[in-house]
Amino acid sequence: MAAEICCEEAKSMPAASASASAAATAIARRRRRMDMAVSARFAAGALAEEAGAARGGKRQRMTRAGTGAGGAGFRSRWWPRYGVTSVCGRRREMEDAVSIRPDFLPGSTKHHFFAVFDGHGCSHVCTHARTDSHYSWAPSDHPMTNRANTCQVARMCQDRMHELVVDAYRKAAVSGKDTPSSPEWKEVMEKGFAAMDNEATSWAASRRGGEPACRCELRKPARPDHVGSTAVVAVVGPTRVVVANSGDSRAVLCRAGVPVPLSVDHKPDRPDELERIKSAGGRVIYWDGARVLGVLAMSRAIGDGYLKPYVTSEPEVTVTERSDDDECLILASDGLWDVVTNEMACEVVRACFRSNGPPSPRPNGVLPPPAGAGAGAGGGDAVVKGVDKAESDKACADAALLLAKLALARRSADNVSAVVVDLRRLP
Repeated sequence: MAAEICCEEAKSMPAASASASAAATAIARRRRRMDMAVSARFAAGALAEEAGAARGGKRQRMTRAGTGAGGAGFRSRWWPRYGVTSVCGRRREMEDAVSIRPDFLPGSTKHHFFAVFDGHGCSHVCTHARTDSHYSWAPSDHPMTNRANTCQVARMCQDRMHELVVDAYRKAAVSGKDTPSSPEWKEVMEKGFAAMDNEATSWAASRRGGEPACRCELRKPARPDHVGSTAVVAVVGPTRVVVANSGDSRAVLCRAGVPVPLSVDHKPDRPDELERIKSAGGRVIYWDGARVLGVLAMSRAIGDGYLKPYVTSEPEVTVTERSDDDECLILASDGLWDVVTNEMACEVVRACFRSNGPPSPRPNGVLPPPAGAGAGAGGGDAVVKGVDKAESDKACADAALLLAKLALARRSADNVSAVVVDLRRLP
């Protein structure tokens, strides 16, 4: 009997030893996790203290700079914060594109470039589909995400428009001035848009017939000269906001709670546009709304070579002096403006600003661009280029996101892209 008991104990000892070893390993693993968590909290606290001290120092420096007389102090406190959302919505293909280029002009005075492009004529010769989950509120497999390619002309504008504006700026001999005059800005924008239109036209003329055809629902043969894009561009400087618009995308400034349109949609039935089209020998035919020759629902755009000269790329340019009452600037494609009024959009942004509190300062107005950002940030087919998600401001990002959700809730049938720029003065 004793031998049997000893044998049973000997058999059970390895199992008990293994169980104790497993328990000890689990305890040690748990202890390591707790140590790591404590270390992480300690590091986070230290970083927060350093950031708080840095912010405090920056705020003091900016306050001191702003107390002096003249425009230097005023300019030192006017650095825009921005957020962006771009969603495919109920369309089968994504034809919008957004470009944000901080501090893009040469010179000591900082100017920031914001643009929304709304392509049409289908996603010709685009490469692989891409989902920009950084800038979309829905998960990558959600039916409302950016699940297709951007229109080729819109993508060209996204990659090149800011560079062409810089070229025009330099050639206009205004790069040595901190504040170019309104006529000079008008000349710069008109030349930049004309150069962009020339590039789109050259691309259409040089495209080879063997390249892939359009992937739209009708599967029609690809016609590069049937592709175009609207363009609304805003250059935000310390004392002025310059807006150039060609098409039916729109820019709206919210000033003291009142929306101030900085662009007017180019619709074919707009009286002055209708007269211009008729003078050029064209016609406006009402086919599911007013359309140039019964085809295009806008009277100005980049590209669309087959409708020239009735459809022109020449932008309308406005130069607006900034004031203490300015709150935000909203740029968006017609997917938003078709279902949301200027007043409603401003109220949405103001509500987001109120819930997020006063604006926070940023060193030099923007964060340093991430590695590899530059002209190709976001990848070759990204819907949003020029910035990384980490650079966006929370209040502005919340506002842009809410505007897109509101447009979809109100049954917008188009792609929806919105950029919100915070123009409030720092406290």
